[in-house]
Parts: sequence; structure tokens; C-alpha cells
Amino acid sequence: MNYQLHEISRKSLKKGKNGILKIIFGRTGILLICLLLQCLLLFVGLQILAQYVHWFFGGYLIFGFLIFTLIINRTDNPGFQLSWTALVLLLPVFGGLLYLYVEVQPGTKYMKACLKEIDEKTKGSTPQDKKVLEELAAKEGRVAQLAGYIRKVADYPVYKNTKVTYFPSGEEKFAALVRELSRAKKYIFLEYFIIAEGYMWDTVFKILKAKVEEGVEVRVMYDGMNELSNLPHDFPNLLRGSGIQCKVFSPIYPVISTHYNNRDHRKVVVVDGVTAFTGGVNLADEYINRKERFGHWKDAGIMLQGDAAASFTAMFLKMWGTSGTLDNLSVYLREGEKRKGDFSKAEGFIMPYATSPFGSERIAERVYIEILNGAKQYVHIMTPYLVPGYELLQALLYASRRGVDVKLLLPHIPDKKYAFALAHTYYAQLIEAGIRIYEYTPGFVHSKVFVSDDRIAVVGAINLDYRSLYLNYECAVMLYEVEEIQKIEDDFVMTLPKCRLITPFDIRHDRFLRVAAGKLLRIVAPLM
Repeated sequence: MNYQLHEISRKSLKKGKNGILKIIFGRTGILLICLLLQCLLLFVGLQILAQYVHWFFGGYLIFGFLIFTLIINRTDNPGFQLSWTALVLLLPVFGGLLYLYVEVQPGTKYMKACLKEIDEKTKGSTPQDKKVLEELAAKEGRVAQLAGYIRKVADYPVYKNTKVTYFPSGEEKFAALVRELSRAKKYIFLEYFIIAEGYMWDTVFKILKAKVEEGVEVRVMYDGMNELSNLPHDFPNLLRGSGIQCKVFSPIYPVISTHYNNRDHRKVVVVDGVTAFTGGVNLADEYINRKERFGHWKDAGIMLQGDAAASFTAMFLKMWGTSGTLDNLSVYLREGEKRKGDFSKAEGFIMPYATSPFGSERIAERVYIEILNGAKQYVHIMTPYLVPGYELLQALLYASRRGVDVKLLLPHIPDKKYAFALAHTYYAQLIEAGIRIYEYTPGFVHSKVFVSDDRIAVVGAINLDYRSLYLNYECAVMLYEVEEIQKIEDDFVMTLPKCRLITPFDIRHDRFLRVAAGKLLRIVAPLM
């Protein structure tokens, strides 16, 4: 008996050592070590420089003034100005040098130029049907103006003739995804922020391999952060070996770069140019509750069948073209035209759109603000994170103060404690204005949903935080007078009994450390 226990202990120890060695000498470990060494060298260099600062005090003052001037003259959200100013005041030399480094980062400038070139080459590839826009204007001028704005700044039109299906859970979305992938005849495009090995990916991968054998063109693109934890380094080769085209968006290299700060947070699937999916659901088992991480996982997704799928086809191909040759979009869009069938009886207006951190306009935030400003009866919101900028915060407060029923549904079990602490710093101000905040007690809310007045809704990948609204590549669908909007509202209402209403008493008795951490983090929230 003692011998057996000794053997089990020895094997467990060996397994533990192997796991540690795998982390240290694996790709993730090497990347982290390289980055830590660079940070250490940078820190030592700054410390050496700091010893001679008194010799350059005049230059130091001029440098600080110039950096401050550059920050104040930024044209983006004031929150970024405040955060950078605070950082420069707290760590003058380091903060100033960091700001300059961020602003002149070559990788970021290359991507900005690349996206601009792609936008110019593909402009008008998804044309606007003027009759559809005129019909929308006759029904609701304000929404038509918003659709016109999206068309002007992002080149995505408003559509009709599209069947919309809303999924109130990852499980329902996944079942529909499997069904539609199995029906593919010409091409399948997948673009995901997260892909992790497990039941969900294995199921999809099996279908993709079968479709390749049938002659279907299959492309998979995923964000480079997956290489640090979710996927092996040779994952692209595994897919290519099965006949699947694969690209990694912004792969992580052992070099410090702010380019890594802009992630591809989209979740897009396109089948034959006629069916498209988006929402909050990634390809990982926790999204369909086959793996528990933060209690029960509440998510949402949406499927479009018909004309509006064209925008997601264009969206995917544009992003695919950022690292290689840009495809002829018309070839794939024409294929969608051939195969989309008859969805002419589908009612309502559908407006897919994508955002970029380098766009001149903050489309995602503008859409949310317009919904809040145009609401007459209610605005109900589901989001995993709540770190709004000044304009969005004011829109929330104003809507409630003028009598609109504003409700927010957030997680009770967070995936990121710092984000949870940040969200709590807004609770008091929002509740004082009459907004009701609910936390989903069974676990984690990952849905990204706005619904208002039974007439307008947004479902997509866009959270209510700076990262989604300003720093990441995102996508969503805005719906107007679509039948499925009632299903979205029903999902919100039926989820409320599972939630806990936050009261002023809860705020007064919130954990001191969480409150303190949240208030400190708000200083740099836009930079996180």
C-alpha cells in the first residue's frame, strides 16, 4: 500500500514538473520571458537616465509641456486625455516616453494604412438600395439618419428581405451553426476572437473537414491571443493540412508593441453568402455550458438569412485581406446573390456594421447613444462589462431622467475582477438617476444586447467598455421593426427573475477593497 502511494506521488510530481517545464520552455513561456526581459531592460535604462535628470531639468520641463500639449490636442474621447495626463503626471519621464512610443508605433500605422487602402478598393461593393432607405425614412426619420451615417462612415447599407433568428443562449446558436455549416455548398468563412480545443471546436472541425472533401472552400481566421493559451503554435498548419485556409490575426511575437492592444473581437460566420452569424458566442466549450468557468454562462447570438448576409461576407474578406492579397469581393457576393433564395416576405430593416480602432468615427458608441436618445418607453441592456465613456454615460443618465425605463443586466460572477470592480464604481450614479441594475446570480452574462421600445435592437460582439468601443475590431447588427425584436425583449424579461436587483444598501456595503481598486482603476480605464 505504501509502495503504491509512493508511486502515485512520484508520478504526480513528475507530471507536475513536466507541466511546469512545458509552460517555461513552451511558446507562451518563451514569449513571456522575452517580454519581461525587454521590460526589465527598459526599466533599468530609465532608472539610469533618472540619475541625470537634474542636469536636464529645463529640457525635462519642455518635454513634459510638449507631451501635455499633444495629449490635450487629441481628437478622441476625453477619457483618453485624462488617463494619459494622469500617467504623465504620476510618472513624467516614463509616461511621456510611453505616450510617444504608442503614437509612433510602426505596426499600428501600417495597419491603419492597410485598412484605409482596403476601404478605398472595396468602396461600394455592397451598394445601398435607395428604395429601402427611402422606405425606412418614411417610417422613422431618426433611424434612417443613423443608417445613413453608418453607410457614409463604414460603407455598410441597410437591408430588407432578410430572415432574422435570435438565439438567447450559446447552446441554441451552436445547434443552428452546426446545421447551417452542414448545408454549405460553396464556401464557409469563420472569424473568431477565441477558439479553444474541446467539444465545440471538435464538432465544427469535423464538419469543416468533410466540407473540404466535398469541394467547399473553407477559411478560418482567429485572433493571435489564442496562441498564448488556447491553441498550439502549429494549429494553422493542422488546419491547412486538412485543406482549410487559415490566418492568425495579429500574431504575438516576443517584441513589445502597442499593436497587440487592438484585437479582433469579432465573431463572424458566413455560409455561401446567404447565411451569417454573429453575437457573443466564441468557439469554446464554456459558451455552451459544456465547461463551467464562472457559473452558468448566459450568452446571445443572431442569424441572418438573405440580403444582409452580404455585409458579413464583405466584412470577413476585408479583414482577411489585411495580411495578404485582397480577394475580389464581387465574386463571393455574386455567389451569395445566386443562392440566397426567397426571403422577400421577411419584414423589417437590418443594418450589419463593423468597427475599427482606426476609424475616424466611433460607430459602436454612436449607435448605442442614438438608441438611448431616441427611446420613448424603455431601453434594456445586457453586457458583461460596464465602463462607459463620458458621452455614453450621459446618454444613459439622460434617458432615465426623462422617464425612459433603463435597465442594465450584468454578471454576478465576473470573469475579470478588475472589470467587475470598475463596473461597480458607476452603480451609485446610475441608480441615483433611476436606472435599475441587475446582476445575473447563476453566473456570467456575456450577451451584448440593446433593445428599445419593441422596435429597435442591437445584437453583436460589442461590450459597453473602452476596449470594445475604441480599441478592438468589432461587429454587430442593428434591427428595426423586425419580429424577432420581441424575442430579444422576452429573453431580457425572462432572465430578470434569475437576477439580483442592486440597491443603495448594496452600494453602501460594497467591499472596501473592490471599491478602492475600482476607483483607482478608473484613472487608467481607457488605456486598459
